[in-house]
Amino acid sequence: MNVYEIITNMIIEEIEAGTIPWKKPWKDGFPVRYESGEPYSLLNRMLLPKSGEYLGYKAIKKLGGKIRNYNPHIIVGYFPIETVKKVKRDGIEEEESSKYLKPRYFKVFHLDDIDGIPSKLPETINTNSKIISAEELVCDYSKTLKVKNDYKGAYYSPTLDYVNVPNLANFDSSEKYYSTLFHELVHSTGHKKRLNRFTSEDQFQFGSESYSFEELVAEIGSSMLCSMSGIIDSTIDNSASYIDGWLTQLRNDHKLIFKASSKAQKSCEFIISHKNSEKGSKNIA
Repeated sequence: MNVYEIITNMIIEEIEAGTIPWKKPWKDGFPVRYESGEPYSLLNRMLLPKSGEYLGYKAIKKLGGKIRNYNPHIIVGYFPIETVKKVKRDGIEEEESSKYLKPRYFKVFHLDDIDGIPSKLPETINTNSKIISAEELVCDYSKTLKVKNDYKGAYYSPTLDYVNVPNLANFDSSEKYYSTLFHELVHSTGHKKRLNRFTSEDQFQFGSESYSFEELVAEIGSSMLCSMSGIIDSTIDNSASYIDGWLTQLRNDHKLIFKASSKAQKSCEFIISHKNSEKGSKNIA
Protein backbone atom coordinates (compact mmCIF):
# COMPACT_ATOMS: atom_id res chain seq x y z
CA MET A 1 0.00 0.00 0.00
CA ASN A 2 1.56 3.33 -1.09
CA VAL A 3 1.32 6.65 0.69
CA TYR A 4 -1.56 7.84 -1.48
CA GLU A 5 -3.63 4.83 -0.48
CA ILE A 6 -2.73 5.17 3.20
CA ILE A 7 -3.66 8.86 3.40
CA THR A 8 -6.78 8.33 1.32
CA ASN A 9 -7.97 5.49 3.55
CA MET A 10 -7.43 7.69 6.61
CA ILE A 11 -9.54 10.43 5.02
CA ILE A 12 -12.23 7.90 4.10
CA GLU A 13 -12.38 6.70 7.70
CA GLU A 14 -12.76 10.26 8.94
CA ILE A 15 -15.53 11.02 6.45
CA GLU A 16 -17.34 7.79 7.28
CA ALA A 17 -17.20 8.67 10.95
CA GLY A 18 -18.81 12.02 10.17
CA THR A 19 -21.91 10.77 8.37
CA ILE A 20 -24.65 12.32 10.43
CA PRO A 21 -28.03 13.62 9.18
CA TRP A 22 -27.47 16.95 7.44
CA LYS A 23 -28.41 20.00 9.43
CA LYS A 24 -28.09 23.59 8.35
CA PRO A 25 -26.11 25.52 10.97
CA TRP A 26 -28.42 28.55 10.71
CA LYS A 27 -32.03 29.31 11.48
CA ASP A 28 -33.98 30.42 8.41
CA GLY A 29 -36.81 32.64 9.62
CA PHE A 30 -39.69 33.59 7.32
CA PRO A 31 -41.28 36.64 5.75
CA VAL A 32 -44.51 37.25 7.69
CA ARG A 33 -47.60 39.47 7.50
CA TYR A 34 -47.25 42.25 10.04
CA GLU A 35 -50.93 42.27 11.04
CA SER A 36 -51.32 38.56 11.72
CA GLY A 37 -47.76 37.32 12.10
CA GLU A 38 -48.62 34.50 9.67
CA PRO A 39 -45.86 33.35 7.30
CA TYR A 40 -46.42 33.99 3.61
CA SER A 41 -47.03 31.13 1.21
CA LEU A 42 -44.07 29.26 -0.24
CA LEU A 43 -44.44 31.15 -3.53
CA ASN A 44 -44.35 34.51 -1.79
CA ARG A 45 -41.37 33.47 0.33
CA MET A 46 -39.45 33.03 -2.91
CA LEU A 47 -40.57 36.47 -4.10
CA LEU A 48 -39.69 38.33 -0.91
CA PRO A 49 -35.98 39.07 -0.39
CA LYS A 50 -35.59 38.47 3.34
CA SER A 51 -37.30 37.38 6.53
CA GLY A 52 -39.23 39.74 8.78
CA GLU A 53 -42.50 41.69 8.71
CA TYR A 54 -44.15 43.17 5.62
CA LEU A 55 -47.02 45.63 5.24
CA GLY A 56 -49.03 47.07 2.37
CA TYR A 57 -49.92 50.74 1.75
CA LYS A 58 -53.27 50.59 3.53
CA ALA A 59 -51.86 48.97 6.66
CA ILE A 60 -48.99 51.48 6.81
CA LYS A 61 -51.39 54.41 6.51
CA LYS A 62 -53.79 52.92 9.08
CA LEU A 63 -51.02 52.43 11.62
CA GLY A 64 -49.57 55.90 11.09
CA GLY A 65 -46.31 54.72 9.60
CA LYS A 66 -44.16 56.52 7.06
CA ILE A 67 -42.23 54.86 4.25
CA ARG A 68 -38.60 55.87 4.69
CA ASN A 69 -37.05 53.83 1.92
CA TYR A 70 -39.27 53.29 -1.12
CA ASN A 71 -38.35 49.70 -1.78
CA PRO A 72 -41.57 47.80 -2.55
CA HIS A 73 -41.72 44.05 -3.12
CA ILE A 74 -44.28 41.94 -4.90
CA ILE A 75 -46.50 39.30 -3.34
CA VAL A 76 -49.17 37.25 -5.05
CA GLY A 77 -52.64 36.66 -3.68
CA TYR A 78 -55.36 34.34 -4.96
CA PHE A 79 -59.02 35.22 -4.67
CA PRO A 80 -62.08 33.06 -5.31
CA ILE A 81 -64.13 34.55 -8.10
CA GLU A 82 -67.75 33.51 -8.39
CA THR A 83 -69.53 33.78 -11.69
CA VAL A 84 -73.25 33.31 -12.16
CA LYS A 85 -74.82 32.49 -15.47
CA LYS A 86 -78.34 31.64 -16.49
CA VAL A 87 -79.07 28.50 -18.49
CA LYS A 88 -82.23 26.89 -19.74
CA ARG A 89 -83.11 23.29 -19.00
CA ASP A 90 -86.31 21.89 -20.37
CA GLY A 91 -87.47 25.41 -21.08
CA ILE A 92 -86.94 26.52 -17.49
CA GLU A 93 -84.37 29.22 -16.75
CA GLU A 94 -81.94 28.28 -13.97
CA GLU A 95 -78.85 29.83 -12.44
CA GLU A 96 -75.47 28.16 -12.33
CA SER A 97 -72.48 29.38 -10.39
CA SER A 98 -68.82 28.50 -10.65
CA LYS A 99 -65.77 29.49 -8.63
CA TYR A 100 -62.14 29.80 -9.63
CA LEU A 101 -59.00 31.39 -8.26
CA LYS A 102 -57.77 34.57 -9.87
CA PRO A 103 -54.23 35.69 -8.99
CA ARG A 104 -53.49 39.31 -8.15
CA TYR A 105 -50.29 40.93 -7.02
CA PHE A 106 -49.68 43.52 -4.33
CA LYS A 107 -46.81 45.74 -3.28
CA VAL A 108 -45.58 45.35 0.27
CA PHE A 109 -42.79 46.99 2.25
CA HIS A 110 -40.43 45.50 4.77
CA LEU A 111 -40.68 46.97 8.25
CA ASP A 112 -37.03 48.04 8.00
CA ASP A 113 -38.12 50.55 5.35
CA ILE A 114 -40.87 52.07 7.51
CA ASP A 115 -40.72 54.58 10.36
CA GLY A 116 -43.24 54.82 13.19
CA ILE A 117 -44.40 51.20 13.38
CA PRO A 118 -42.83 48.93 16.02
CA SER A 119 -42.07 45.28 15.34
CA LYS A 120 -44.33 42.63 16.81
CA LEU A 121 -41.76 39.88 16.55
CA PRO A 122 -40.04 38.69 19.72
CA GLU A 123 -36.57 40.11 20.07
CA THR A 124 -33.87 37.70 18.97
CA ILE A 125 -31.29 37.15 21.64
CA ASN A 126 -27.97 36.95 19.85
CA THR A 127 -25.58 34.90 21.92
CA ASN A 128 -23.05 34.75 19.09
CA SER A 129 -20.18 37.18 18.92
CA LYS A 130 -17.55 38.01 16.34
CA ILE A 131 -14.34 36.02 16.55
CA ILE A 132 -11.57 38.57 16.10
CA SER A 133 -8.98 36.12 14.78
CA ALA A 134 -11.40 34.94 12.08
CA GLU A 135 -12.42 38.49 11.19
CA GLU A 136 -8.82 39.58 10.81
CA LEU A 137 -8.00 36.56 8.64
CA VAL A 138 -10.53 37.37 5.91
CA CYS A 139 -11.32 41.05 6.49
CA ASP A 140 -9.20 42.46 3.64
CA TYR A 141 -10.10 39.67 1.21
CA SER A 142 -13.82 40.20 1.91
CA LYS A 143 -13.44 43.74 0.60
CA THR A 144 -12.61 42.38 -2.87
CA LEU A 145 -16.10 40.96 -3.44
CA LYS A 146 -19.60 41.64 -2.14
CA VAL A 147 -20.69 39.64 0.91
CA LYS A 148 -24.46 39.63 1.45
CA ASN A 149 -26.39 38.51 4.51
CA ASP A 150 -29.78 37.45 3.14
CA TYR A 151 -31.60 34.69 5.01
CA LYS A 152 -32.04 32.52 1.90
CA GLY A 153 -28.95 30.38 2.41
CA ALA A 154 -25.19 30.12 2.08
CA TYR A 155 -23.74 30.12 -1.43
CA TYR A 156 -21.31 31.69 -3.86
CA SER A 157 -22.61 33.10 -7.14
CA PRO A 158 -19.89 32.70 -9.79
CA THR A 159 -21.93 34.65 -12.35
CA LEU A 160 -22.42 37.74 -10.18
CA ASP A 161 -19.31 37.11 -8.08
CA TYR A 162 -20.71 37.53 -4.60
CA VAL A 163 -21.00 35.45 -1.42
CA ASN A 164 -24.14 35.15 0.66
CA VAL A 165 -24.37 33.84 4.21
CA PRO A 166 -27.14 34.45 6.76
CA ASN A 167 -26.41 36.85 9.59
CA LEU A 168 -24.19 35.78 12.48
CA ALA A 169 -27.20 35.90 14.81
CA ASN A 170 -28.98 33.24 12.77
CA PHE A 171 -26.31 30.58 13.30
CA ASP A 172 -26.20 27.94 16.00
CA SER A 173 -22.76 29.20 16.99
CA SER A 174 -20.14 31.73 15.95
CA GLU A 175 -17.84 28.90 14.88
CA LYS A 176 -20.40 27.53 12.45
CA TYR A 177 -20.92 30.99 10.98
CA TYR A 178 -17.24 31.39 10.23
CA SER A 179 -16.75 27.85 8.92
CA THR A 180 -19.68 28.50 6.54
CA LEU A 181 -18.31 31.90 5.51
CA PHE A 182 -14.85 30.40 4.93
CA HIS A 183 -16.39 27.66 2.75
CA GLU A 184 -18.04 30.22 0.45
CA LEU A 185 -14.99 32.47 0.35
CA VAL A 186 -12.86 29.51 -0.78
CA HIS A 187 -15.37 28.94 -3.58
CA SER A 188 -14.98 32.57 -4.64
CA THR A 189 -11.22 32.15 -5.18
CA GLY A 190 -12.02 29.92 -8.14
CA HIS A 191 -13.34 32.86 -10.17
CA LYS A 192 -11.49 33.59 -13.41
CA LYS A 193 -10.17 36.91 -12.08
CA ARG A 194 -8.61 35.12 -9.11
CA LEU A 195 -7.28 31.53 -9.29
CA ASN A 196 -9.37 30.59 -12.35
CA ARG A 197 -10.30 27.16 -10.95
CA PHE A 198 -13.69 26.81 -12.65
CA THR A 199 -12.95 25.00 -15.89
CA SER A 200 -16.16 23.17 -16.81
CA GLU A 201 -19.83 24.04 -17.26
CA ASP A 202 -20.94 21.39 -14.78
CA GLN A 203 -18.76 22.88 -12.03
CA PHE A 204 -21.95 24.11 -10.35
CA GLN A 205 -24.34 21.35 -11.36
CA PHE A 206 -25.34 19.53 -8.19
CA GLY A 207 -24.26 15.89 -8.22
CA SER A 208 -21.62 16.20 -10.93
CA GLU A 209 -18.07 15.01 -10.27
CA SER A 210 -16.57 18.48 -10.72
CA TYR A 211 -19.19 19.93 -8.36
CA SER A 212 -18.35 17.33 -5.73
CA PHE A 213 -14.64 18.01 -6.16
CA GLU A 214 -15.13 21.77 -5.79
CA GLU A 215 -17.12 21.17 -2.62
CA LEU A 216 -14.30 19.03 -1.26
CA VAL A 217 -11.83 21.84 -2.03
CA ALA A 218 -14.06 24.32 -0.21
CA GLU A 219 -14.48 22.02 2.80
CA ILE A 220 -10.74 21.43 3.13
CA GLY A 221 -10.08 25.16 2.67
CA SER A 222 -12.67 26.03 5.30
CA SER A 223 -11.07 23.55 7.67
CA MET A 224 -7.65 25.13 7.09
CA LEU A 225 -8.95 28.65 7.74
CA CYS A 226 -10.79 27.46 10.84
CA SER A 227 -7.56 25.98 12.15
CA MET A 228 -5.65 29.20 11.45
CA SER A 229 -8.34 31.14 13.33
CA GLY A 230 -8.24 28.82 16.32
CA ILE A 231 -11.75 27.56 15.61
CA ILE A 232 -12.71 23.93 16.15
CA ASP A 233 -13.73 22.85 12.67
CA SER A 234 -17.11 21.14 12.32
CA THR A 235 -17.67 21.58 8.59
CA ILE A 236 -17.87 17.85 7.92
CA ASP A 237 -21.07 17.69 9.97
CA ASN A 238 -22.72 20.05 7.49
CA SER A 239 -21.63 18.20 4.35
CA ALA A 240 -23.36 14.84 4.45
CA SER A 241 -25.05 15.57 1.12
CA TYR A 242 -21.64 15.28 -0.57
CA ILE A 243 -20.15 12.45 1.47
CA ASP A 244 -21.29 9.58 -0.76
CA GLY A 245 -19.84 11.30 -3.83
CA TRP A 246 -16.58 11.99 -2.05
CA LEU A 247 -16.21 8.41 -0.85
CA THR A 248 -16.74 7.06 -4.36
CA GLN A 249 -14.20 9.43 -5.85
CA LEU A 250 -11.66 8.90 -3.07
CA ARG A 251 -11.84 5.14 -3.47
CA ASN A 252 -11.43 5.43 -7.25
CA ASP A 253 -8.66 8.02 -7.18
CA HIS A 254 -6.15 7.78 -4.35
CA LYS A 255 -4.52 11.06 -5.40
CA LEU A 256 -7.78 13.00 -5.22
CA ILE A 257 -7.30 14.20 -1.63
CA PHE A 258 -3.86 15.55 -2.57
CA LYS A 259 -5.27 17.38 -5.59
CA ALA A 260 -8.09 18.89 -3.54
CA SER A 261 -5.76 19.79 -0.67
CA SER A 262 -3.37 21.52 -3.04
CA LYS A 263 -6.12 23.67 -4.52
CA ALA A 264 -7.52 24.37 -1.06
CA GLN A 265 -4.13 25.50 0.18
CA LYS A 266 -3.69 27.84 -2.79
CA SER A 267 -7.13 29.28 -2.06
CA CYS A 268 -6.29 29.88 1.60
CA GLU A 269 -2.96 31.45 0.72
CA PHE A 270 -4.70 33.69 -1.80
CA ILE A 271 -7.21 34.84 0.84
CA ILE A 272 -4.54 35.42 3.47
CA SER A 273 -2.25 37.24 1.03
CA HIS A 274 -4.67 40.17 1.11
CA LYS A 275 -4.21 40.41 4.87
CA ASN A 276 -0.44 40.54 4.44
CA SER A 277 -0.41 42.74 1.34
CA GLU A 278 0.39 45.87 3.36
CA LYS A 279 3.61 44.18 4.43
CA GLY A 280 4.70 43.64 0.82
CA SER A 281 3.45 40.10 0.23
CA LYS A 282 2.38 39.31 -3.30
CA ASN A 283 -0.93 37.70 -4.21
CA ILE A 284 -0.76 34.17 -5.53
CA ALA A 285 -1.85 34.02 -9.19
